[in-house]
Amino acid sequence: MTIPISRFRQQCLTLLEHLEREGITITKRGRPIARVLPVRRDNSDMVGSLKGKLIMRGNILSTGDRWDAES
Repeated sequence: MTIPISRFRQQCLTLLEHLEREGITITKRGRPIARVLPVRRDNSDMVGSLKGKLIMRGNILSTGDRWDAES
């Protein structure tokens, strides 16, 4: 749902009480300025969701800079 900021101001509490899963995009002069999403109570669907989509290159635990800890 996309609504202008003036309507959001007028109906804020009602809109938030009936907030749908996809949320609300708020516009100002026709341009999106904010998005309101419901709080996710269960994040279990996120676990493993990026498996096979990311490629790690190099040593992810290193900054790549060489340094001497004793100096």
